[in-house]
Amino acid sequence: MNSHIRYKGYEVAPAAQRLPNGLFAANLTIEKASASRSQAYCFDALDYFFDEEHALDYAFRWGRMWVDNQQ
Repeated sequence: MNSHIRYKGYEVAPAAQRLPNGLFAANLTIEKASASRSQAYCFDALDYFFDEEHALDYAFRWGRMWVDNQQ
């Protein structure tokens, strides 16, 4: 399951990847688009969860904190 939000000028796109052992890896892509160029930051396996929804929630929170620290 993938979704994304716009947060303070960044596109925050978390993803939950199901692993062979049944856990879900919390992955995240953050993109900052401007008129001249686009920058993307990818973070894989921020942490692991038993539930897909928990992995997505964690990646969303982590992404918002990362953006807040950039400003």
